Amino acid sequence: MKATISTSNINPTSMNKFVHTLLLCLFTTILYGQSYQSAETNAYIQKYHKTAIREMYKYKIPASITLAQGILESASGRSDLATKANNHFGIKCSGNYSGKKYHKNDDKRHECFRVYAHADESFRDHSIFLTKDRYAALFKLKITDYKGWAKGLKSAGYATNPKYPSLLIEIIEQNKLYEYDKYPQSYLNDDVSDNRNNRNDSHKENSGGNSNTQPMVKHGKINGVKCIQIKPGDTFYKLSKELGMSVEELQYINDFPANYNLKAGEYIFTEPKKKKNKDVAYHIVQQGDTWLSIAQQYGIQKDKLKKLNKAKNESIRIGGKIKLH
Repeated sequence: MKATISTSNINPTSMNKFVHTLLLCLFTTILYGQSYQSAETNAYIQKYHKTAIREMYKYKIPASITLAQGILESASGRSDLATKANNHFGIKCSGNYSGKKYHKNDDKRHECFRVYAHADESFRDHSIFLTKDRYAALFKLKITDYKGWAKGLKSAGYATNPKYPSLLIEIIEQNKLYEYDKYPQSYLNDDVSDNRNNRNDSHKENSGGNSNTQPMVKHGKINGVKCIQIKPGDTFYKLSKELGMSVEELQYINDFPANYNLKAGEYIFTEPKKKKNKDVAYHIVQQGDTWLSIAQQYGIQKDKLKKLNKAKNESIRIGGKIKLH
């Protein structure tokens, strides 16, 4: 028996919308071949776009290219190398590398890959790798010429896949990563949240690390909540005097245990965090993440974050999704 579909009772307007949607999906499939837009990819971009911009200003590599390579080579941070070794670019144990190692089958069996304490170190190694002589011609291109960079990487032997340039270009264009190539350097010193509407170009990047040129406390916001960046030598007692807050209050609003040791470079809040982050849907758990570190990263109260995810203890699974609102 053949199944038939009657269209006599279908509203013409609904039919037109259906046909329009169908044609749009078909056009997208033909044009791109594959979609690189997903919640995981968006979360990856939100988490690492500033790292890519920072590398761009230090090494003159387009942020769009760095992000696209990271998305493609780490499956938006979900690959084994990314989750177990913080290695987002498949960098192997070549040269005089003597750090931690991770072995997996790749071009050959049981190949050796570098392990990083943090993903940012992987981004830095990637930048340094591209400063080799074989890629010198790329640095003659404009920083906004992501297509030239994508094709140049293949020509210089970065990848063997003949579709590698087109894959990078698709990722960049589908996610509008080219916009990051135009961000001013001052963006890195603005509000530490990713609110692009709150830029202040009067701030200049301090690359020298001279404490005499740094403000006493570097202020900013994460998730709309005021915070400060910790400098070497900062202590709860010192900060309590500078901020006019008690040590106990600082520890309480940051969900810190009494024996917590401050780390240079991290951000702590000077007012109560929020119950959720409305700007980001969820976080993909990376190696080294904890409930506390995620709560700090997105400006959310730790107990509210755990409740939102129905977590009953401190355990957390690498690669898992943590809802943020």
